[in-house]
Amino acid sequence: MKVIRYALYAVIGLVVLAVAAVAIAVAVINPNDYKPQIEAAVEKQTNLDLILEGDIGWSFIPLGLELNKVEATLEGERFVALEQLIAQIDFWSLITMSPQVNTFVLNGLDAHFEVNEQGEGNWARIMKEKPAGTAAPEQADTPETPAASEETAEASEGGEALNFNVENVEISDARVHYNDLSTGQSVVLEDFSVLASNITLGSEFPLDIQFRVETAQPKLAVDGSISAKLKANQALNEFTMSGLSAVFDMNGEPFSGKSVTAELGGSLAANLEDETASLNDFTASLANLKLSTNLNVKGFGDKPALNGSLAISEFSLKELLSNLGQPAIETTDPDVLKAIAFSTNLGGKPGTVALSDLKITLDDTNFNGNGSYTLSNGGLVFNLQGDKLNADRYLPPAAEDGAAAEEESETDTSATETASASQPETDLLPLETLRSLLLDINFDLGELMVSNLTINEIKASTTAKDGLLKVDEFSGKLYYGTFGANVTIDARTDNPKWNIRSDVNNVQTLPLLTDLAEVDMLSGGANLNLAVNTTGNRISALRNNAKGEISFNLAEGEFRQMNLTRMACQGIALVNQEQLSTSDWGTTTPFNDMRGTLKIDGNTLNNTDLVAELAGMRLEGDGTVELEQSELDYEVGLRIVGDIHRDQACRTTEYVQNVVIPVECRGNFAEDPAGLCSFDGSRFRDTLKDIAANAARAKAKEEIDRAKEKAREKADEAKQKAKDKVDEKLKEKLGEEGGKVKDALKGLFN
Repeated sequence: MKVIRYALYAVIGLVVLAVAAVAIAVAVINPNDYKPQIEAAVEKQTNLDLILEGDIGWSFIPLGLELNKVEATLEGERFVALEQLIAQIDFWSLITMSPQVNTFVLNGLDAHFEVNEQGEGNWARIMKEKPAGTAAPEQADTPETPAASEETAEASEGGEALNFNVENVEISDARVHYNDLSTGQSVVLEDFSVLASNITLGSEFPLDIQFRVETAQPKLAVDGSISAKLKANQALNEFTMSGLSAVFDMNGEPFSGKSVTAELGGSLAANLEDETASLNDFTASLANLKLSTNLNVKGFGDKPALNGSLAISEFSLKELLSNLGQPAIETTDPDVLKAIAFSTNLGGKPGTVALSDLKITLDDTNFNGNGSYTLSNGGLVFNLQGDKLNADRYLPPAAEDGAAAEEESETDTSATETASASQPETDLLPLETLRSLLLDINFDLGELMVSNLTINEIKASTTAKDGLLKVDEFSGKLYYGTFGANVTIDARTDNPKWNIRSDVNNVQTLPLLTDLAEVDMLSGGANLNLAVNTTGNRISALRNNAKGEISFNLAEGEFRQMNLTRMACQGIALVNQEQLSTSDWGTTTPFNDMRGTLKIDGNTLNNTDLVAELAGMRLEGDGTVELEQSELDYEVGLRIVGDIHRDQACRTTEYVQNVVIPVECRGNFAEDPAGLCSFDGSRFRDTLKDIAANAARAKAKEEIDRAKEKAREKADEAKQKAKDKVDEKLKEKLGEEGGKVKDALKGLFN
């Protein structure tokens, strides 16, 4: 026991001696006397010039160091400077092996970092270059002692943690300047301050940060304020942040000079050992846009598991753009884009982000659905159903009315066309991106209004894998009929292949064309089948390479804004050499059925079998449609097969029976569809030949009939004469024998 007691006395004595030695050193030694030696040592080892302008002080209890007005220059320019540095450590905490920082103060830090035109930073020139041929000193291998190895192992296995405490940290008025001469960019961090107190591992402590950042490209200023309560365990593998309140006031060129505020709030937690993290009541806002979430993450590798919710509160996109100083979106309906919201639950198996109970609001349109995203391969699966969307409300406003606006529009169109012609054509599809897509998307919409068309019960299904994109279904109901289509795009080569198939059943053309283009030239139930193949990745290539066929028929319809009966009667009246007396012909031509086939060859559609059944006529035609110029070139014939009109001048005689009254349809169908078709006088000469041939045949038949009649009459006359002669001879003969016969008969009966 005495040995232990004496040992304790010895340790206490050593501690007392150490304390006395430090106290004497602090009291006797003045560090300011060594400023020249300190400055010389720094200048000898580096390219810095150290200037210790202020006093250097130190204290015993607490044990600390204080520097005032220190500056270091590099190549004649300030590199770093500070007004005051105070570092104090509780002396007794060192004795007890539980170091506790009493105070750390850094005031007036001013640092300058610069990159020259060659991309070299000035900090890379702090250390002096070693003379050529001077080898770096080799460090002798220092074998790790068993004790050290054991201590390291113990620490790595979670041995006794360091009891670290900081009573007060204060950084104020700090400035950092960064200037890049190679890019022209410069960044300034100023008014930077940090306040923290009672920093103890395992306990919560407050943290406050203030700063201002300015950039030159673009010109932007951000004033930031962050406050929170932090906590870290002694093993430094578990961290929490609560009461987060971060505010960032921004203004500058990105916001057109406007001031914009962004805020963050909520609580965060992370456990590095368990690989878990969570966001609780976390919010983020930018101007009038606000996001909120509660999220738990399990696993920090490539297959994290998520569980929580995410929501964006209803906001006005137009107001957001205005708040951010961005150009406004002009829409036909000024009241759209003012009520947008988003919400979903997050979950899914590890490595997959699954969205459930997904809700999207776009003004008065609501979408519901679900989806998932696989992190390992980027696979996206989406199912979305919407109720009703009027897309026309979101289009740009229509051009102004009036002649001046029309003239301006024509000028703008001409300028646009000229500009478009001078600009190189761009690719339609990002092929590399398309090859990396893995999609399975299904979209349903109850009603869609687009380009003034109303489409109901839309169903769309799209898949993509390894550069093969398929629209397996795109269908819906359109103007009392139905339509369906499927498209395949093979983008596995740089010259993608397109395969397009579509069918339309009983779609009424009159309301369709009227709503689509305000054109009421055709009515009837349209049925068509389309099959087109093409290649390319630009509009011009797709048009030029298109090959396919469109077969169509239009049932129980009528041509509007044109009267083909009147055109036919004009030709018949010319044949009859009479004038039409009817003045009210009407503006339509009904037909029972019109059918044909369009052969697609690049930009040209060829049709050789156009047929339509009209009253007393059959329409027959062939022609071409040039899609690029919107040009129509058709020769139509109206074959007379019966009575077509009550007008006496339009009576169907044997001369016009089965002849063809020619009609031509030529012009730009995008400009004046009603004026495309007219009576074709140049081709009427051929019709006259047919009529003349009919007349010649009729006259020849008449002459033949007349000759036959005369021959018949002569034959009858000759026959009568022969009969009369026979009768006369019989009478003569009977006259000679008559008396004898008469006498015999008398004798017989008497």
